[in-house]
Amino acid sequence: MKVKLTRLIMTLSMAMPMQQAHAEVTGAALAQQGAPGVPACLSCHGARGEGLAATGFPRLAGQSTAYLEKQLRAFAGGQRVSPQMQAIASALDDSQIRAVAAYYGKLPGWQAAPSANPAAAAPEPWTRGQKLAIRGNWDKEIPACFACHGPAGEGIAPHFPALSGQPAAYTRSQLKAWQSGTRSNDPHGLMKSVALRMSPAEIDAVSAYLANPLPLSPEER
Repeated sequence: MKVKLTRLIMTLSMAMPMQQAHAEVTGAALAQQGAPGVPACLSCHGARGEGLAATGFPRLAGQSTAYLEKQLRAFAGGQRVSPQMQAIASALDDSQIRAVAAYYGKLPGWQAAPSANPAAAAPEPWTRGQKLAIRGNWDKEIPACFACHGPAGEGIAPHFPALSGQPAAYTRSQLKAWQSGTRSNDPHGLMKSVALRMSPAEIDAVSAYLANPLPLSPEER
């Protein structure tokens, strides 16, 4: 009896790493090659999950696994409205959702370029967006983005995603989606209440800043 039990434990312990490796390969395959009825993620989200700024497709690399899983299930369930993503998410089974979320969750997140000067092109909107992200606008009861999303917008799993490095068009579209109700998967309606207080100019400004924020000084953290 003891011999059989020992053999069973050994078999299970050997199988677990194989299952984990299989999940990782499946996630990479979905990202790079797709599956029947599911296009490769890289076709819209970039070869390394960096997103596509010109078309507003979001960065996936470095987002938490739990957050990405939640978003895929929200698309499938209709809490986030996107005909393209709803069709894709609905075609994925639970193991594929977990696998592709884990794959992107392990990729490196956004890093600021050492010589970046993002304020040069549009100093006023970028500076206004910086103030909203770091300090908020308490005259309108708008909290700082970084109060929930981390001191540099790197995200706090599982509910608060990374914001830094997201294409401005994507951030803008999501704030407007919260306003209109086409996105409704936020905890306790928090993001909807924030977005409803924001003007179009504030949305544009914070979206521009978050696309390429500078590292915060110790005083700003």
